[in-house]
Amino acid sequence: MENLRLLTGFVFIMTTALTILWFRKASQNSSGFRIILIWILLQGVLGLTGFYQNPHKFPPPILLLLFPPVLIMVALFATSGGQRFIDRLKPGILTRLHVIRIPVEFVLYLLYLDHQVPVIMTFAGGNYDIISGLTAPVIYYYGFVKKTFSRIILLCWNVICLGLLLNIVARAVLSSPSTFQKLAFDQPNMAILHFPYIWLPSVIVPLVLFSHLVSIRSLFRTVPYQKRTVSKTPIL
Repeated sequence: MENLRLLTGFVFIMTTALTILWFRKASQNSSGFRIILIWILLQGVLGLTGFYQNPHKFPPPILLLLFPPVLIMVALFATSGGQRFIDRLKPGILTRLHVIRIPVEFVLYLLYLDHQVPVIMTFAGGNYDIISGLTAPVIYYYGFVKKTFSRIILLCWNVICLGLLLNIVARAVLSSPSTFQKLAFDQPNMAILHFPYIWLPSVIVPLVLFSHLVSIRSLFRTVPYQKRTVSKTPIL
């Protein structure tokens, strides 16, 4: 079991690093990326100090994982400076970023085998988010390299995969030991209270969510609603 834990931790840290590097490339190393690095380091320190391991305090510490990234995203979409940052992002690279959802799902399954997450958070228990990762290379190749997929296809893919993401987020929140827990009382979602898995809800999930929202915004901006036609203009 100890070997399983070492393997799981190593795979997850590498997955987190890959997510960060891909997002850095998509942001063209802009100044906004530095805020993300500070957030990553802060959450790593909090995870190592055991800050989240008393989930029944009030207010629940888990709120610090969820609300700051959401507030930052709202601020980015709502302000002119944030919109300029968003418009500099590369949708093609953000689409490739979703490949990291494959190793994330395997990490969740290994954590389930180690009794750290409930089965409902894995592809064996109704979490089909791995489909997003498996289809991301196809969407990227035919949507951004060959440019044979229409923007409608890209939009549908983003919306469907966003739904799959929200499904696992809801399962994770409702199975975590806190005042919000409604599921999996026999095996709560303990992993996200510990380092390095603290980076799943605080870093990886927000970046994946943000990538979908940025791509959807880009697709709506490049296809005027009133025309209802598909443009062949590259959207890299």
